[in-house]
Amino acid sequence: MERTIINPDYSISKVIKGGWHLAGGHGYIDEHVALEDMYKFVKAGITTFDCADIYTGVETLIGKFKKKYQDAFQAGDLPPIQVHTKYVPDYNTLATLKKEDVVNIIDRSLKRLQVEQLDLVQFSWWDYQFPRYIETAAHLSELQKSGKIKYIGVTNFDTQRIQEILDAGVEITTNQVQYSVLDRRVEANMTALAQKNNIPYLCYGTVAGGFLSDSYLGMPDPKQPLENRSLTKYRLIIDEFGGYDLFQELLQTLRKIAHKHEVGIAEIASKYILQKPMVGGVIVGARNSKHLNSLQKLDNFKLDENDLNTISEITKRSKGPKGPFYELERDKTGKHGSIMKYNLNET
Repeated sequence: MERTIINPDYSISKVIKGGWHLAGGHGYIDEHVALEDMYKFVKAGITTFDCADIYTGVETLIGKFKKKYQDAFQAGDLPPIQVHTKYVPDYNTLATLKKEDVVNIIDRSLKRLQVEQLDLVQFSWWDYQFPRYIETAAHLSELQKSGKIKYIGVTNFDTQRIQEILDAGVEITTNQVQYSVLDRRVEANMTALAQKNNIPYLCYGTVAGGFLSDSYLGMPDPKQPLENRSLTKYRLIIDEFGGYDLFQELLQTLRKIAHKHEVGIAEIASKYILQKPMVGGVIVGARNSKHLNSLQKLDNFKLDENDLNTISEITKRSKGPKGPFYELERDKTGKHGSIMKYNLNET
């Protein structure tokens, strides 16, 4: 599996194993099967994991994986892994957040993951009307200097606030964003900032929770309620893109390109983003190891200019999503924000 060099002493697999689907709201999780799947992914070269303090049980699960296979890691039978977690303070705490609150959550992540240093902590903030995000980023920077955190990233910040954090002297190593053929909001002005400051994207939503796959080609619009939170989220993005009919046209276009390269629609959607400027990796929420064969094909082809122009003929007809990155999701009263869970760190 191809890798991205983030820093001279830190590289990640370009395909990152997502963890959101292992949290609540995505159906029953068999712990034994989940650990075996992690082993198979790492063995295949997908060594980078994405999780969060608010993904219920996922940090602990990865910690168990590291412990179960510690002998294989030490012997070199398994390559070293990189675990990217997040710091997402509860909405209810944003107005009063103190350094000790930050320390408590970071210490909890260290304990769950059974490590002495977190590889990457991706900082998120629900509402800019509470201005403590700069102060909180500085607290994370202090924890980085003390050795508890190796690198600091951000997730779901807009361009303006990322610049504010940079101006405050906090070094941002990565930026996790929603980025797909359906949602290209980061291209408006964020990519320019990413290039100027060398902050690569780690992209989620690249296959839109599975919508961007052969499974939905020619299928009727699924009825509500949808199977899980991920599908609910990305069905809304399809509406912003231009609706289900235009989405089906997109799938038909991707299918033709997929046939040319002898892969699936999901691989074309992923490769489309991997070839974008400043993309360091795509986060794939593969629910089990049966997806490994398809993911490994991403190294074997490249979309040519004709492929990209063909996709562009569809995307230029899209209506959105519009506005600054994550602005739609930040509105708690809107249809995107209303499906969020804002206080998952509460004890």
